[in-house]
Amino acid sequence: MEYDAIILGAGAAGLMAAATAGQAGARVLVLDHADKAGKKILISGGGRCNFTNTGAEAACFLSGNPHFPKSALARYTQWDFLALVERHGIAWHEKTLGQLFCDGSARQILAMLLDECARGEVDIRLATQIGEIGHGDGRFRVAGASAANLVIATGGPSIPKMGATGLAYRIAERFGLAVVPPRPALVPLTLGPRDAAFRAIAGLSCPVTARVGPASFKEAALFTHRGLSGPAILQVSSYWSPGTPVELTLLDNAPELLREARRQMPRARLRAALSEHLPNRLAELLATQIGLEKQLANCSDADLERAADPLARLSLHPTGTEGYAKAEVTAGGVSTAALSSRTMAAKALPGLHVIGEAVDVTGWLGGYNFQWAWSSGWAAGMAIAERRAG
Repeated sequence: MEYDAIILGAGAAGLMAAATAGQAGARVLVLDHADKAGKKILISGGGRCNFTNTGAEAACFLSGNPHFPKSALARYTQWDFLALVERHGIAWHEKTLGQLFCDGSARQILAMLLDECARGEVDIRLATQIGEIGHGDGRFRVAGASAANLVIATGGPSIPKMGATGLAYRIAERFGLAVVPPRPALVPLTLGPRDAAFRAIAGLSCPVTARVGPASFKEAALFTHRGLSGPAILQVSSYWSPGTPVELTLLDNAPELLREARRQMPRARLRAALSEHLPNRLAELLATQIGLEKQLANCSDADLERAADPLARLSLHPTGTEGYAKAEVTAGGVSTAALSSRTMAAKALPGLHVIGEAVDVTGWLGGYNFQWAWSSGWAAGMAIAERRAG
C-alpha cells in the first residue's frame, strides 16, 4: 500500500504529525507496536495531562543546539494547541508556573488527537511490528507499506513498562544520523553513604531552590528512601552529570533569620530556631550536622554565619539516578545537527523526519515536552504536505 508518509509511533508527536499532514491532503499511515495509542499521554499529569505550558519558549529546553527548537516552537505555539483544546470543548485549568491541565482526564487529549487524525483520514495500525525498513527509489518501505516520507516518532527509552525502547536511535543510525548519547532526564537522584542521613528523613518535602551548575529551580524537593525527588530535583536532574553536586537553598536570608531568632528566642537552641521555618525532622537533622549546641543568646554573629551556610547552600552528592524506569523523559537523542529546524527532516535525506522525544531536545518539567511534541509534529506534518504539493 502506498502513502505519502509513514509515521512510526502513535504517541503525542506522531499523532500530531499525522493529523497535520492528513488534514492537509497527505495520505498517512501510523504504525505502533503497542496495542493502544498514546499510552504515555494517558498516564501524564496524574491522569489529567499537563498538555502545555504558558511559558513555553526555547530557553526552557536543553539541546546540543539551543537555537534548534526556536523555529518549531514559534510556528506552532502553546496558544495554537490551547485553541485546539478549546475547539474540542475540553475544559482546562492552570496550575503553578503556567502548567495547563485537563479538568477531566488525559483521555480527552488522546481522543482529540485521534479525532483530528480521523478528520485527516489517517490510517492507524496498532500491535504492528515495524521490522526491517527498506529505502530505495525515493521511497521508504515498512510493514508492507511504502511512502516518500518516513517520520521517526517512537520517543526515547524512558518508562520502559509502557513499551518505550531505543528504536528511534537504531533507525536514525541505520540512515547515518548521529545520536547524542541518551540519558534519563526529569528523574529522581540517588544518594550514597556520604549523604545517608538525608535518606533517613524519607517522605519529607519542603520548598527549596535547587541548583546544578548555572541551572536553578525554585520548587519543592522530596527526600526519599533512595535519595532526592520532587519537582525541583527532577528539573535539575536534566542538567546533572556524575560527580556534580546538587546545592539546595533551604532558607533565603538564613543569617538574618538566625539573628532574628536570637533576638526573639534567646534561650532557644538552633533546632528550635530552624523548626520555625523547616519541617521538624529536617530541622533536627540539620541542627545535628551543624553542631551548634549553645543557646542562641550565646552565639556570636560569626557562629550564626557558619550555621547559616548549609542552610543557604546545602551540598548533596548524588551517586546516580533512578534510571529510565522512573525518568519522565529522555535527554539526548538524534542530533539536531543532522536535521532541519523548520521541517524536522534529515538534511542528507529530506524524506526522513525525526520529531518529539527522539530528537536531542528536552524540555523542563511542566508541559514543555508535550509542547515540543505538538510543535515538532506540526512542523513535520506541514513539511510533508508541502513536499507532496510541490
